[in-house]
Amino acid sequence: MENSKILLMHITKTSGHHRATVAIENALKIVSPSVETMNINGFAYAYPILEKIVNRAYMSVIKRRPKIWDYLYDNPAVIKRTGTIKKILNNAKHSKLARLFERFQPDCVICSQAFPCGMVGDLKKRYKYPVRLIGVLTDFAPHHYWLHDEVDYYIVPTEEAQDRLIADGISSERIKLFGIPIDPKFNEPVSAKEVADKMGFNLSVPTILVMGGGQGLGPIRSIVSSLAELELNFQLIVLSGTNKKVLKMLKRIRFPNKQKIKIFPYIDNVNELMDISTLIVTKPGGMTTAESLAKGMPMVVVDPIPGQEARNTKLLLEKGIAVEVDDVDEVGIKIRELLDNPEKIKSMSKAALKHSNVHSALNIAKLVLK
Repeated sequence: MENSKILLMHITKTSGHHRATVAIENALKIVSPSVETMNINGFAYAYPILEKIVNRAYMSVIKRRPKIWDYLYDNPAVIKRTGTIKKILNNAKHSKLARLFERFQPDCVICSQAFPCGMVGDLKKRYKYPVRLIGVLTDFAPHHYWLHDEVDYYIVPTEEAQDRLIADGISSERIKLFGIPIDPKFNEPVSAKEVADKMGFNLSVPTILVMGGGQGLGPIRSIVSSLAELELNFQLIVLSGTNKKVLKMLKRIRFPNKQKIKIFPYIDNVNELMDISTLIVTKPGGMTTAESLAKGMPMVVVDPIPGQEARNTKLLLEKGIAVEVDDVDEVGIKIRELLDNPEKIKSMSKAALKHSNVHSALNIAKLVLK
């Protein structure tokens, strides 16, 4: 489709949802340089004040009361009770969204999160708006908030996710098993030696990558403290994301055994750091997991959020890609066990590559522009 106009919608600027839409946007420009794109935070566009309130509430719940989120996530009773409220909210902003559509006139809308997908679905239904709608899952299991008759295609990461949607009444013709879209650069060759030399690292020494997603979530400080106690020769890379508080705490940790350590805030060359790393210690967010799979990274999962991350963890354990540590103080022990077992690390790496979908973003772009 020459001169196509594609609207991409995510929620939260520093999130996997946003990174997914950016990956698709980059892929669209590769497939068709003339394509015109608009990438917006759909929630913030429709409800700028409510978005800030909801984000603060969500962060507070997952940090202090994760069991509450476990109850709310994909709970049919909660979905039923909130359905009316969601429709009222969507209807209240139909005119604002309709003006955006009239101004930009998109040929296709791609949503990487269920809420904006529902907004566009309701708009299509109410005004018979002739636009294709594509829902892109950024976790390994779908939830019921995604279900809308107006969605033309669902992009899913696994056969399990595909089967779940079919069981919920979505026809197989509307489901594409492409994987979670990651930036095409994760499929580009990287000179590990150049990256290591630039950081002063030695490729013959095991390197551990610790990260908590773009927002630096999870017990990163406790993980690094546990690793600091290891009497083992390794190198460490820690990414604190946008979490300035965690960054300050990390810089205070001392390594008595003089291991090399590099601490970074939010960066955009994670693909390079993965290429020089032996394994990754992280929370199993959908995007971080998809990027790790593309690089064949064995994963050590710590403190998954109930709901989506718990489901991601279950799949990773079943496929032999990850090990889970329940007690954060025992991360160092688990790392030692893995580093002492190179065959285990090799097996986990092969499993990760087997279940990766490095061309997902490009496949989505081709589907959109077909």
